[in-house]
Amino acid sequence: MASSESKPCWKTKTEDKNPTQQEKEIRKQGLKKQILRNGSSWQTPSRGDEVQVHFSGRIKGGACLDQSRDIGTPFKFKLGQCEVIKGLDEGVATMKKGERAIFTIPPNLAYGEVGNPPLIPPNSTLVYDIEMISWRTIRDITGDGGILKKIIKEGEGWATPRDGDEVLVKYKSSLENGMLVSESDNTEFYISDDYICPAISRTVKTMRRGEKAELAVKSSYSFKEVVNGTATMGVIAPLASNLTIEIELISWKSVVDVTGDKKVVKKIIKPGEGFDHPNEGAIVKVIYTGTLEDGSEFESKGSEEEPYEFVCLEEQVNEGLDRAIMTMKKGEQALVTVGAEFLPSFDASRMVATGSLVYYRVQLIEFTKEKPFWKMDTSEKLEFCERKKHDGNLLFKAGKFWCASKKYEKENYLIEFDHSFTDDEKYQAQTLWLSCQLNNAACKLKMDEFLQASKLCTKVLEVDPFNIKALYRRSQAYLRISELEKAEEDIRRALRIDPNNRDVKLVHKELKDKQMEYVKYQSEIFSSMLAKMAN
Repeated sequence: MASSESKPCWKTKTEDKNPTQQEKEIRKQGLKKQILRNGSSWQTPSRGDEVQVHFSGRIKGGACLDQSRDIGTPFKFKLGQCEVIKGLDEGVATMKKGERAIFTIPPNLAYGEVGNPPLIPPNSTLVYDIEMISWRTIRDITGDGGILKKIIKEGEGWATPRDGDEVLVKYKSSLENGMLVSESDNTEFYISDDYICPAISRTVKTMRRGEKAELAVKSSYSFKEVVNGTATMGVIAPLASNLTIEIELISWKSVVDVTGDKKVVKKIIKPGEGFDHPNEGAIVKVIYTGTLEDGSEFESKGSEEEPYEFVCLEEQVNEGLDRAIMTMKKGEQALVTVGAEFLPSFDASRMVATGSLVYYRVQLIEFTKEKPFWKMDTSEKLEFCERKKHDGNLLFKAGKFWCASKKYEKENYLIEFDHSFTDDEKYQAQTLWLSCQLNNAACKLKMDEFLQASKLCTKVLEVDPFNIKALYRRSQAYLRISELEKAEEDIRRALRIDPNNRDVKLVHKELKDKQMEYVKYQSEIFSSMLAKMAN
């Protein structure tokens, strides 16, 4: 922003004679700023952003420098990238859109003791009249400069896609020489699949609906393979070039891993209302259709005129669909994919091969949650808990451990912190509480959640230190996570209380076997160490 040609200095405008603020120092290195016109927003650009400004510059008490207003084209540069002198980098970073200001830049933030001959002498103080026109945010997606994203058009709302979501994008990629590499008006893919270009997969997670961006992509993040100008999979022709990619995020569908192991997955087709969703025991009204992998329909329930009504976690629909519906909001429409292992007690299981999937298109019309516990009196709570315990026991016997656990947790939640029971009710409540904790621990053991099982047993033992079932189940949990000393302590305590307990004796035998295996393992390691030392 300096020139060797002599140019006339800018003319002082009326607004320059009436600055809106007094001159102030920015930071503590001598840079001074005087605002001539306030900006139109509260935002300022960030490091790396591409700014557009009009400017006029001069040496204080001396010659004039470049000015963009004469040619009518704004000057562009990236903040914090050493593309201009440090004083301009720091000064422009404080400006808002539409703001105009005078910056007085000391030599240490300009050209210093050397100057910029022949126009700028050593130790020159520079004065710039800067008008902030606009800026485009440039973000380093990877933190190593591998993917630089410049927003061309802001998106809508605040939400961005997450890992696993299905996105619909429009993109165009070119080499540095301008040659087209790949182009698509409508490409749909799952983010977790990494598509064929890591840059696209990583960038869409930072974009809002309708956002357009331009990417500067290094070769390590570009297309995996390319042939005949079209990106493809399965061609042995790696592309080792930097790219420019223009991308637009058209829309996306949120994908939820309901069970955490991808055995029940929900893809949202139409978002629902609010934030609430059904819980265990809620009465829901839905419309759904179930299809097999070949597209044939095997089940259909409900209609707009008469939705299908059922109670959540009461085995009225298969467990996978049940759990998916409990994540939905009112009015939500979704495609639910359910593994065959969730269909053993329904007609569909006879039509589905092992390892196959079934698909449900579901619409949640409305739901009504159970009567809230704070509206129940103490007798209602105890009756409710007895019913939940009974339901949980039936589910446990049927091998539905997750559903049973939810029943016991609900029972525990209602009575654990209630202090309004009478003396007689307190005894009944405590008995129920101990039972549901132990039953839930049994569920956790079946689901391989051993740490949770041990914690539930510990809570029981804090109330009843001589509870055989709690010691037995906690010793099982400790065995599974190889806490052998803790397991042995629990077993010895249990045997002191009931020396003839068959279940405790069996787990004691299992402990001894594990201890022998451990001793053998340690012996083998020690022998190996001695052999190496001898060599």
